[in-house]
Amino acid sequence: MNTRRKFKIIALDLDDTLLRSDLTISSRTKNAVKKAQEMGITIVLASGRIPSAMEKFSLALGMNKTPGYLASNNGALILESHTGNVIRETRLASAPAIVAYELADAEGFALQIYEGDTIYVSKSNEFADYDQKLTGLRQVIPDNFKSLLGAGCLKLLIPGDPMLLKPLESILRTYLGDEITLFTSKPYFLELQAPNTDKGSALACIAERLGVGRDEVLAVGDSMNDEAMILWAGCSAAMLNGEERIKELASMITPKTNDEDGVADLIERCVLGG
Repeated sequence: MNTRRKFKIIALDLDDTLLRSDLTISSRTKNAVKKAQEMGITIVLASGRIPSAMEKFSLALGMNKTPGYLASNNGALILESHTGNVIRETRLASAPAIVAYELADAEGFALQIYEGDTIYVSKSNEFADYDQKLTGLRQVIPDNFKSLLGAGCLKLLIPGDPMLLKPLESILRTYLGDEITLFTSKPYFLELQAPNTDKGSALACIAERLGVGRDEVLAVGDSMNDEAMILWAGCSAAMLNGEERIKELASMITPKTNDEDGVADLIERCVLGG
């Protein structure tokens, strides 16, 4: 953890990584990130959240004034933080989205999609209420949820008990295979996106745009929706509070959790040379 390397991009997950449990960024972490920016390092915030649910955190880091990127919706939508320009948008096609809806609905699961500042939910459920509290988005239950899938979606989320989601995940993989990207962001959130669409592909897109090699990229995360960027980046760190599988895949593990300024500690040691 004491080895200082020269990075040109640092990609940071938000929830349970950059953010503390109270959904704030500590002053120490803000200062560490801003010092990295002053060194010319590009910051990428990579999250399952939609852009409007990421904005206050990018503003807190001054990313509205300093060139950076938001890889939102787990990489399905990439924007420049300082201009709002969309760099890439990849939507899950309507056909696999509708099949997924029908399979999940038949098993009694609710489904969610995200557009603008709204969570559209197929039916009321406790997980959607938690998601609303987490993101600050408004929740709407439309009369015909299935019809909303006609234009495809950036991501389709299926909330539920982790033990019950496991068999559904197997069903979806069997029926849809390579028509989707499928992973859990939290144990109770199963997420579907377009094929080859994830935080890793988003990071690769940004790096190519900037002419940066993967050995010059540091990625930090805690859960399975971070897997692709953890594997793609030349150097990666899993949070001490992260899932065990991510810890096994990452180059290193932070000695401190998200509530102990784990990201700040990592940047200070490995980037700033503290």
